[in-house]
Amino acid sequence: MSLILPLLAFIIGWLLAQTRFAERLKPLFATLLARLFIPIVIIYNMVFYQAGSLSLMLFSFISAILLYALFMQCFKDRLGALCFSYLNMAWLGFPFAIALFGPEISPAMVALYIGGSIFGNIWAVTAVSSEPQPKSIILKKVMQSPPFVALVLAGLLRLIGLQNIQNMFWLDHLYSASKIGMTFAGMCVLGMWLRRTKVNWGDLKRSSWILGLKMMCGALLCTIAYFYLPIPHIQQYIGVMFLLFCLPPAANIVALETHYQGTGVSAKYIASGTIVSCVVIAVYGMLLHFFK
Repeated sequence: MSLILPLLAFIIGWLLAQTRFAERLKPLFATLLARLFIPIVIIYNMVFYQAGSLSLMLFSFISAILLYALFMQCFKDRLGALCFSYLNMAWLGFPFAIALFGPEISPAMVALYIGGSIFGNIWAVTAVSSEPQPKSIILKKVMQSPPFVALVLAGLLRLIGLQNIQNMFWLDHLYSASKIGMTFAGMCVLGMWLRRTKVNWGDLKRSSWILGLKMMCGALLCTIAYFYLPIPHIQQYIGVMFLLFCLPPAANIVALETHYQGTGVSAKYIASGTIVSCVVIAVYGMLLHFFK
């Protein structure tokens, strides 16, 4: 079921892209994903905290900074560096992580998502803006972002002792429904989005070598983390940690670029990167299954 649901949702989205409902459904599903399903998953996992979450958040956050710095050092391109480091953990990361590693990987993926999302919310506006953004504006955007609000709510719920509740029936069902909704909405939006985006061979070649560079960086960072960093249960998490570096650029980069620069250059980066990533992740999944 974990493999069928993402594929089915993607096909449904692909088919819906040709209907007159697509332009209404795409923002609806994206909003449900960002403002309902993912916050619920974050709150649940942070309230019923598992060891290692903070370490994984830091790994994701610091990895994003290092990727951004490397790309800037080599190519001096802020938008390109943002596409290289701010990854699509919401629409692709969660569905593929659950499909490849099972629902039990959700707490680890939540922690990794939070770290990357904090980086993205802090740096995206600066990277896509032609003018420097005041620190107060950046801080306000971070504090208003759904992941940050979910973290605050989770902290409040832990303070009142929700983690000690005995009857978990409704909470567990809400959490399970949110994970299903998250996978379906994310993959459905991806299908609708890719159906409408034209990508040429040159875009795919560029995205392929960029993803190859990202994966080499990921292999190095994951190796360092595995042997030298005190991350609890890293043997269980190393696979999903490497998955981060197989993901394409975050889809909301193009919205920010359009708003602040009036351009949409990153749309092709995101579309071609998504296509290449889907192929790479499929191969990664087959290798995981083969060596399991």
